[in-house]
Amino acid sequence: MAERPLIAVVGSANVDLTTFNDVFPRPGETIFGKKFDLGFGGKGANQAVAARLCGANVGMVAKVGSDLFGPATIKNFESLGIDATYVRIAEGVSSGVAPIFVDPSGQNRIIVVKGANDTLSPEDVDAAAPLLRKAHAIILQFEVPLRTVYHTVKFAKANGIRCIVNPAPAQPVDFKQVGTADYFIPNESEAEVITGMPVHSIDDAKKCAEFLLRQGMQRVVITLGERGCLAAGADRKELIPAFQVRAVDTTGAGDAFIGSLAVFLSKGLPEEEALPRANLYAALSTTKVGTQKSFYSREEFEKEWRNRGGRL
Repeated sequence: MAERPLIAVVGSANVDLTTFNDVFPRPGETIFGKKFDLGFGGKGANQAVAARLCGANVGMVAKVGSDLFGPATIKNFESLGIDATYVRIAEGVSSGVAPIFVDPSGQNRIIVVKGANDTLSPEDVDAAAPLLRKAHAIILQFEVPLRTVYHTVKFAKANGIRCIVNPAPAQPVDFKQVGTADYFIPNESEAEVITGMPVHSIDDAKKCAEFLLRQGMQRVVITLGERGCLAAGADRKELIPAFQVRAVDTTGAGDAFIGSLAVFLSKGLPEEEALPRANLYAALSTTKVGTQKSFYSREEFEKEWRNRGGRL
């Protein structure tokens, strides 16, 4: 496998507006927040940045708005060395934004306004075919229209490209349309919404993963936050434990997991090593405030991996 694999991300680009406070306002109430942070986000963009920082070449396929955030988002991609050739501006539409509210424990609540992300179409995917056909992996999320996601899954299958679907935010899924993806990776709340099954324990997660496999998914990974992740396929169902860190902001941890996993797999690492590495990369992202700017470089990550001996 190439030393620097090419990861293509078809998905969302937002601007994150993060507020930190001890309490949240009641209806009709105005309160003062403790701190505010503005940064580039969106699940697709976050995953692209994570993959880039992990050492891959990355191309982004996305739509941004014709407002002050649109050109700035494209410039941010370019400054990070991400190919933004197929990041286009949707005229007369706002960029996607995500107001994020973080409590003292680091847990977050997020409202996503899709804006230009909702205009990303199958035609945009077809236009990006010269990039996509060269990719070692294609990553998708649910912050863009599902018809675009389904179209891209078919494209990946037809061209023999590894495809990772992150069904976030959760919404009803046509399992036949995503069943050919190599990996289907929800977190526990997304798995609950998609399957209608509770995911409160490891046993619950196993039952949920079994259900998803019966619907035709090739491999299922349910991310479980501080408990790690559950990997399931026809050959095994295994809990991959988390690494212990001092978390200050969990925003973007799932995206760090997805982006880094795509790189580790594309570099030829077996799943048995790629998943623990992605667990650590995601955990490390929670030790800093923000999303993209909380992600570790490959050098920083490898140092931490060595320090921990690849173990808990």
